[in-house]
Amino acid sequence: MVKGLVIIIAVATAAAFGFPLLEKFEFARLPGDIAVERPDFQFYLPLATSIVLSALLTVAFWLLNR
Repeated sequence: MVKGLVIIIAVATAAAFGFPLLEKFEFARLPGDIAVERPDFQFYLPLATSIVLSALLTVAFWLLNR
């Protein structure tokens, strides 16, 4: 259980530091993401990005458990 918690914390930390890098390469703005930008309001819902990252993490964890 401790090993799983350490892996989850490591992935979350890598995501926190990696997300600005992904924005720099325009990966974080996939076509399925919803972005509303107005002068006094900004809203961003990363639907497509979440689905892609979920699929990648699912495959990674599946490979780790083999």
